Amino acid sequence: MLGLFKTKKKTATILVVDDDADLLSTIQTRLEWNKFKVLTATNGSEGLDAAAFQKPDLILLDNNMPEMSGLEMLEQIRENPKLKNIPVIMVTAVCEPKKIDAAGFLGVTDYITKPFDFADLMQKITQLLDKK
Repeated sequence: MLGLFKTKKKTATILVVDDDADLLSTIQTRLEWNKFKVLTATNGSEGLDAAAFQKPDLILLDNNMPEMSGLEMLEQIRENPKLKNIPVIMVTAVCEPKKIDAAGFLGVTDYITKPFDFADLMQKITQLLDKK
């Protein structure tokens, strides 16, 4: 009888941090269609607060934002013992080798440049969450 009960998989929570309202809304909608719980923030400071309060399973992070850049937010995430193990995918238009190297040095999990194919992003998200 015990074998008949299936455990329900927890819905993963993804924090999306981007100052482009249209892109933020699009990503949020597409993730929700794929049954993820989505949190949003429009800058690094707001994103850091949301990450600390909600402890998402994954963070999608832009780099060029007001108040605090994505790299600054990533650095603070990696310095926080409660947040440092959260996978972070940079989703940004920044494709300068120095910035990509800096993100790698700070422990970014993956790096995707805009414009991007949403199917590729979903594949990376799924792979990362399946590892957790």
